[in-house]
Amino acid sequence: MEATIAVSGLRKRFGPTQALDGLTFTVTPGQVTGFVGPNGAGKSTTMRVILGLDAPDAGTALIGGQQYRALKRPLSHVGALLDAAALQPSRTARNHLLWLAHSQGLGGKRVDEVVRLAGLESAARRRAGGYSLGMRQRLGIAAAMLGDPPVLMLDEPFNGLDPEGIVWMRGLLGSLAAQGRAVLVSSHLMSELQDTAHHLLVLGRGRVIADTSVRELVAAASGDRVTLRTSERSTAMTLLARAGATVAATDRDTLTVSGLAAERIVELLSADGVPFSEVSAHRATLEEAYMELTRDAVEFRGASSDGDGGGAGAGAGAGASAEEVAR
Repeated sequence: MEATIAVSGLRKRFGPTQALDGLTFTVTPGQVTGFVGPNGAGKSTTMRVILGLDAPDAGTALIGGQQYRALKRPLSHVGALLDAAALQPSRTARNHLLWLAHSQGLGGKRVDEVVRLAGLESAARRRAGGYSLGMRQRLGIAAAMLGDPPVLMLDEPFNGLDPEGIVWMRGLLGSLAAQGRAVLVSSHLMSELQDTAHHLLVLGRGRVIADTSVRELVAAASGDRVTLRTSERSTAMTLLARAGATVAATDRDTLTVSGLAAERIVELLSADGVPFSEVSAHRATLEEAYMELTRDAVEFRGASSDGDGGGAGAGAGAGASAEEVAR
């Protein structure tokens, strides 16, 4: 089966809210694709439509060229983690996985393999209801990997993980992509996606507002800015402004300079005897790039913050159990 997710012209309305507004994108094999956007942007709704949990008003969502409901033994085509808490708490983790495995014609051997993959050997016979969020995330990953699928869709997989778990998740996602799988990861943790994702899909108000590589997005946000560290900040600001630069103070001894090349800044400072300890091309973080892109797409803001709020459309039911996805 071809390892792709192809979404074309998806539209979905919940009452007065247009959750998806002509969404089109492709998730290709061999890379981790980050799926990001403010609350209410349509990420969870899109993932539910791809998995057949919600029906679109228009458009198509195909996995390997087929709709989810047409897939036989779907866990062998796509593995998904939408809600780590959506499980039967009285079952042991191993029995939870066995139930799913049997529904797909898989045996206990594969269950034991994914238990080891997720690092749950010592806890597999404990009831899942006593698991921490991080352990439930690992159990969700084990369930997603049961059918050894070519396509993975993971919603907020870093949530609840301790530092060791975050390192493990980064490595796992990278290895899955290196095996030629298509890996779609929804996350609010830009720092994790910057270290993990190759490509980025940015949603805003039900539309794709960026479909690009992480490297290109960060480069565009970095622009021609230069970071300057100097103990004589005021003198340096005056000198560079007179030379036509736009200068902003970002710290007690740090300036961000636009409009002058780093080499020219060094020449000007040296000629006037202004001391400096660093002149380097500014590299924006993925979070900076993301915030700039989505500034106009955030639906709810705090009184003194540009952060996310609870968005319309997100309340349409983001969670789904592994049993629902397997059906």
